[in-house]
Amino acid sequence: MPTNQNDLPTSADVFTAAQNIAGRIHRTPMISSRQLDEFGGAGLWFKCEHLQKVGAFKARGASNALAQLPPDTQMVATHSSGNHGAALAWAAAERGLACTVVMPETAPLAKRAAVAGYGAEIVICGPTQADRESTLQKVVEQSGAHVVPPFDDPRIIAGQGTVALEIIQQCREQGFVPDVVVAPVGGGGLLAGIGLAIAALAPDVVVIGAEPAGADDAQRSLRGGVHITTPQAPATIADGLRTTLGRRNYSVIRRTVRDIVTVTEHGIVEAMRLLWTRTKQLVEPSAAVGLAAVLEHQARFRNKNVAIVLTGGNMDLDRVADLFAEGEDS
Repeated sequence: MPTNQNDLPTSADVFTAAQNIAGRIHRTPMISSRQLDEFGGAGLWFKCEHLQKVGAFKARGASNALAQLPPDTQMVATHSSGNHGAALAWAAAERGLACTVVMPETAPLAKRAAVAGYGAEIVICGPTQADRESTLQKVVEQSGAHVVPPFDDPRIIAGQGTVALEIIQQCREQGFVPDVVVAPVGGGGLLAGIGLAIAALAPDVVVIGAEPAGADDAQRSLRGGVHITTPQAPATIADGLRTTLGRRNYSVIRRTVRDIVTVTEHGIVEAMRLLWTRTKQLVEPSAAVGLAAVLEHQARFRNKNVAIVLTGGNMDLDRVADLFAEGEDS
């Protein structure tokens, strides 16, 4: 389906989102590691969105979306594998709204617990995107809830883009502007938002997306020039990146993102291991995809200043040994 250009967010929307969410979210730190610089052959700066409200960047988009709701809204609903659901539940609770989150049966238990912990009702569905959307439609028909999509929504995209405003500001405070910004891509809301922000604030900075090789619909879409969707949930330990690329996000990404690279499952686990052991940052697999991209595509980033978004830190700690074992076997 062609996308109406009037249906897309703009760079101005990102700046408005920053005003909408000011005081509600954290200005997360950026950190560096000399050892990881040596491993990656580049100057690496990590934007710690795993330290954000609800443990993920998703708090930005959810907060911005709810700031723009009609005043008579009483209930919101969404579908999510975890982090967006927790973010919406948190933002709804802050505003005294009821919230229902449709979650796939494959969602990690820790993420289900987080959503429930913020007071949302959880409805379990099958693992595919179609399962999520059809179940959400039933919830809306029964409850009249206002839908806040997890990624393919102008309010969400603009909110997620505020992370890039902070990246540029924080790097400038350190006396430089990054050559490249790298962010994971699943549904694409974060990458699209970053693209919009960078295009306006620092147009010489290159934006690169990163995704698991087994969930490469975004790369195939960007390189092929046609929006590709994946009907079946891909097999990857990066559970936050199992969603297919949204059509609005594709339309923004094709204009603002230089390229999307893929990484192996082994690379994801090794990057996560390095972040845990070298920087002491407890990130989830999806958050390690950006570092994995730099390590597996070193020639592309060599001797550059690279800002990498660590997107979240919500995972089942009881599964840590299994995750590392899966990475070794991949």
